[in-house]
Amino acid sequence: MAKTSKVKKKVIKSKKKSAHKTKSKAVIKTKEINKGPIKISKTYIPKETEKYMCEKHRVFFRMKLQEWRKELVKANNEALYNGSMDDNSISADIVDQASSYTDKNVEMKAINRQIKLISEIDKALMRIKDDTYGFCLDTAEPIGLKRLMARPVAKYTIAAQEKHEKDEKVHADD
Repeated sequence: MAKTSKVKKKVIKSKKKSAHKTKSKAVIKTKEINKGPIKISKTYIPKETEKYMCEKHRVFFRMKLQEWRKELVKANNEALYNGSMDDNSISADIVDQASSYTDKNVEMKAINRQIKLISEIDKALMRIKDDTYGFCLDTAEPIGLKRLMARPVAKYTIAAQEKHEKDEKVHADD
């Protein structure tokens, strides 16, 4: 009798496993079917009532970052190719030469800052692909929609950002 009860248990277990496998396949198929490109309107704004960093949020921030990046690249190209950067005329007046040099220097610094910002945007876009966007790199806590709306390339919560800035200041003073 003991042998038959063991056999029955094995049969029951195998039935449970096969039922579980069928169920998980059905779930996977459902996810694949639902996983299409989500379209949002241009006037869409993420809401606190929605699940944090749901697909709509990621699409919204991806579009926002890509548009911002495109604007920066366009502005940089215009500054480099059409701006006063190509002004090679040498003035006889030393004051005019100094003023022109200063203007070019300021413009180059602005372009360098924008290039760094483009790099930060690219990193944020990679975090969207990795599903880590919107979460603090230090604490893994949600950064918050308001902060991301104000600064879409934010990597840290406000508390973590303040800590980083304090640490930078301490090291800069040394």
